[in-house]
Amino acid sequence: MLKRIIAISCTLVMIIALVGCGSSSREIVYLTLSTEDSAAILAAAGITLPDVEEAEGANSVVKWFCWYDNFNNYSEDEIINTGYYTFTQKYGSTIDWIETTYSARFDDLANLILSSQSPDCYPAGSYATAVYPTKCIKGTFVAVDDYVDYTDPLWSGMVETADYFVLGGQHYAIVTDLTYRNVVSYNRRVIEEYGFDDPAELYYNDEWTWDVFYEMCLEFSDPDEDRYALDGYAYQRGIIESTGQEILEIDENGTFYSNIDSPEIERAQNLVYDLVKNDCTYHEGTNYWALRTKGGAQFGAGIADGLCLFYIIETSYFTMTVEEITPLWGDVTEGEVMFCPLPRDPDGDGTYYLNSAPEGYMLVTGGSNHAGAALLAACERFKIIDPTVINIDQKQLKEIYYWTDEMLEMDSTCYEIAAANPIMVLTGDLSDGLENALNSVLNTITRTSEPSTWAQVKETYRDQIDYYIEELNAQIDAYNS
Repeated sequence: MLKRIIAISCTLVMIIALVGCGSSSREIVYLTLSTEDSAAILAAAGITLPDVEEAEGANSVVKWFCWYDNFNNYSEDEIINTGYYTFTQKYGSTIDWIETTYSARFDDLANLILSSQSPDCYPAGSYATAVYPTKCIKGTFVAVDDYVDYTDPLWSGMVETADYFVLGGQHYAIVTDLTYRNVVSYNRRVIEEYGFDDPAELYYNDEWTWDVFYEMCLEFSDPDEDRYALDGYAYQRGIIESTGQEILEIDENGTFYSNIDSPEIERAQNLVYDLVKNDCTYHEGTNYWALRTKGGAQFGAGIADGLCLFYIIETSYFTMTVEEITPLWGDVTEGEVMFCPLPRDPDGDGTYYLNSAPEGYMLVTGGSNHAGAALLAACERFKIIDPTVINIDQKQLKEIYYWTDEMLEMDSTCYEIAAANPIMVLTGDLSDGLENALNSVLNTITRTSEPSTWAQVKETYRDQIDYYIEELNAQIDAYNS
């Protein structure tokens, strides 16, 4: 996998903010970047963008359908989407954001397609944001191979991930990047107060294992004090991911299969069982989120107060303002907030694994400007591997969100872990029967004070999972033929 290119030159970066015209409730802030050395640096490696005169999709409008807008800036303090600004400045194109909500996104998209008002692109992803394979089989999206050449040096390292999204021998996702998702977040002050070794230091010393993690959780947790080592909904999935495997896998032929009998996953699920059984996690009936939900169910609640030790979650929650992050996670300006990879299985292969999250675009059926969407994706890919932009990204995280050098170093480390050994969560766009069966496998242990053993869980759901996987593979075979 292609890893982020280490910055090889220091380039003067100018960020100029001009408040543009817009609605009173959401006014766009236009930002301009100067990274004049980047084209020459990447051209030396054979990586180029097409000339303006030859670029299909230049001087056009791309209709972007999504529940968020990661292109336009509405504050000078937001992370700048440098690919988008290449798209606008170099090619004279722009984005028309077609807004939806997360809960209504598929209904809204279907209505737009049926009314011949299809947008051009939609975010690619896995897990909760997955739109493969069911949506592709049903015709919501079209193949992308006419618009992206994965043999081009620009896309080096991305075809291995794009190969996860194949039907009928064609790719259905333009993958611009492969990053990481779930990490172990914590407050360093709390870790120190309990006399624990810093998990980040343990990782760098190759001592961050399930055993060490479990002992910390046991020592920290005390239900009588409303103190639980783990909170949220992602810790069980994260522990499974740390094995390097998933319950639902896909082979080189694009066939799904059950990995429920994996000995590695069995060890992970036994660890989860022990954590739940020994009150290291909150469990009250069907509520698998701690009492801190009474404070508004905010991610990270309890970490700063020493009521939660570890929160397995995405680092995007550390790009809040200091005022927002301090009461939840801790004082980031004082270096309290930190994260590290998931611990490794001491009986495993010695490798640390993280969930690999693809980023990019799906092309919507009926869209009128797929070429423009592909050009936008190419601009983003170019900037992702642009060393001058990597400097810009780190500058913004450090100066706007007060990330420490240690956080920035760990961010690069986690990125490399995810890219080196991709672990793709393939759920999210499956039949209801298969999705429900897989969710039950994940939730049965964590949502009760008297959890079932892993042996009991898998025997309960084995037949359901096998039946629905066979049904899914039959649909894929029918589509392919």
